[in-house]
Amino acid sequence: MITREQMQRARDWAWQAAKKSGLVLKDVEQDQIEVADFGLSRLDQVGAQILTLEANAWVSIKVLILSPWQLEPQHRHPPCAAEGYPGKTEVLRCWWGRLFHYHEGLETGSPQARPSEEDRDYLTVWNETVLRPADQLTLAPNTWHWFQAGPEGAVVWTISSRATEAVDQWMDPRIRRTTVIAS
Repeated sequence: MITREQMQRARDWAWQAAKKSGLVLKDVEQDQIEVADFGLSRLDQVGAQILTLEANAWVSIKVLILSPWQLEPQHRHPPCAAEGYPGKTEVLRCWWGRLFHYHEGLETGSPQARPSEEDRDYLTVWNETVLRPADQLTLAPNTWHWFQAGPEGAVVWTISSRATEAVDQWMDPRIRRTTVIAS
């Protein structure tokens, strides 16, 4: 749960970071930035600011705007057998800043991310890929992954097959995908 003031502060910061990064956006898009705290009420440490540019049955285009050291918890995009859908394939392309991305594979010896002790128990994949501007990573469906922005924050494009937030699986059972705003 976050307050309206926290939500607006995060949205304003994300807007300024997006503009500073050189993204050309319409003024009306500032109010469309979703602020996700993942139900943990620690937005500065765990969360994301998300601007959805397109989301339909075939494709999803979003801009993730993360504040310094902000972490998006470990999750995966599973298949939907009933629909014959293999799960979301996702391409992450760094536009500005640095993103420390972790996914299945060989564990990296000295990872650069700095998750809190509170979150560390729910981070089980440690194969690190560091994304800098113009670096890109493609994730296959149903791949466990998580990421954290570097010290200056990060602006990252995410282009994928259709968005599947409703069925995404989170390693941390405390995660709630819908942000609750305190009244």
